[in-house]
Amino acid sequence: MAAASTTKISWRLNEFEAHSKMVSCLALAKHSGRLLATGGEDCSVNIWSISKANCIMSLTGHKNPVECVEINSTDEQVVTGSQSGSVRVWDLEAAKILRTLMGHRTSITSLSCHPFGEYIASSSMDMNIKLWDVRRKGYVFSFSGHTEAVRSLAFSPDGKWLASAGDDCSVKLWDLAQGKVIKEFRSHTAAVHTVQFHPNEYLLASGGSDRTIKLWDLEKFTMIGSLEGNTTPVRCMLFSPDGCCLYSGATDCLRVFGWEPDRCFDVVSVGWEKVSDLAVCNQQLIAASHHLSTVSSYVVDLKRVKKSGGSVIQGIIQDNQPLTEPKDPKGATIRRSYERPTTTCSRLKQRSDADRRSPEGERQSPSEEEADEKLSSAEIHNAEDYKEIFQPKNAISRTPPRIPEPFPAPPEDEMEINIHCFLCLTVVSGWFYSVFLLRDCSGHWPSSPANHRPGALSDDEAVTQIKKGHDTMCVMLSSRHKNLETVRAVWVREDVKVSALDAAVSINDLSIVVDVLNIINLQP
Repeated sequence: MAAASTTKISWRLNEFEAHSKMVSCLALAKHSGRLLATGGEDCSVNIWSISKANCIMSLTGHKNPVECVEINSTDEQVVTGSQSGSVRVWDLEAAKILRTLMGHRTSITSLSCHPFGEYIASSSMDMNIKLWDVRRKGYVFSFSGHTEAVRSLAFSPDGKWLASAGDDCSVKLWDLAQGKVIKEFRSHTAAVHTVQFHPNEYLLASGGSDRTIKLWDLEKFTMIGSLEGNTTPVRCMLFSPDGCCLYSGATDCLRVFGWEPDRCFDVVSVGWEKVSDLAVCNQQLIAASHHLSTVSSYVVDLKRVKKSGGSVIQGIIQDNQPLTEPKDPKGATIRRSYERPTTTCSRLKQRSDADRRSPEGERQSPSEEEADEKLSSAEIHNAEDYKEIFQPKNAISRTPPRIPEPFPAPPEDEMEINIHCFLCLTVVSGWFYSVFLLRDCSGHWPSSPANHRPGALSDDEAVTQIKKGHDTMCVMLSSRHKNLETVRAVWVREDVKVSALDAAVSINDLSIVVDVLNIINLQP
């Protein structure tokens, strides 16, 4: 990671008012990373362009606050869930509602779209999970087993399994064809907020309020890792597209984890507070968070984030070992890979209409559903952006689709650069420091006097000496600076002598502990 770069490694892309009332949920488009859907207490759903912070369209029809939103894998549909328990499916290209699904009795807590089928999974405060067939308006299965609210759902990449996690500290794996639980995992000590399948291997990750991420082998049904180091609850996670690492979003920062063995490759301070969703596009990580009626989007340059390296723990160099690439960055164990089935859940299609019907009283009649859908509408606010994003899908493309350009990184703040240079040079030898002091404030070397002493270093020789080991020193100090930022975030938010020290110790770097103790001792 090049710490001497003049552009930022992370920055806030946009901040805007998303709703007239409080924002309750949001979701990023995982396919493109360029769309954002938000739901609010004003009972509406807004679709945004990340790059311009423009509202492309508003989806109205919910009679209660929108509590959950999800964009499908092709960025063509949006699924929304309300406080009343209704689920709606919207076609973004046609700008209209497709289905209204009634079955839950209480507020929707999580949604997930099948990777390549016409199925949707939803959960609610009633502790039940429902699998919906969008084409038939009814749910196929109703899963029960959680003893508290379900907070996260995820389909496996092959579409055969569904993972769920909730406030009961458990993670469950469901077989969609048989409609029953395969395995229940219990190692978390607090509510589980998020679950994610590995994109290639039989591996499942779960994270929650206990500040840990558990990794589960789905062949042996055992826990193969517990990733620690987060100082705040894990709010969201995302495997890298190639599956070599796991991105963890917490309140204070972004962490990049590896497993087998468990290790933290890098820590990036972003300042996104309550981050809600992550996406990867063009070697950039896109993140979004919301506070009151405001939504903020952030970008992290993944080209400058360390995603491998066996000797790096918590983002710092250990035992003076050089930075090396591991022979197998994906872990020492070779696991099965997912295979897309030739048919899409054929057993699900064979269920009769009678099996699909919900228990009495949980569904509206067809006439009520149709009347409800007529009241729903999609209002396009920005026709130009709408045509640019959705209409090209209707035309025959003669050339490969245009890949969106990465977001340009803003330059580093001048003060940050000066502080970095000061830190890099005050920890080295006195001669090295004295040579640096020869430079003026603008960074230029003063002209040498004509009668300079024989044997003194020339400008070129001095610059050469300065550059020796500079990159390695920058990496070490940059990592130390990020770790101190993490401790500082805890310091400001919580108790200094307890939480801040605990955070410093958990980073596993004695220099951080010494820095914190020195500051505490200097306090009056």
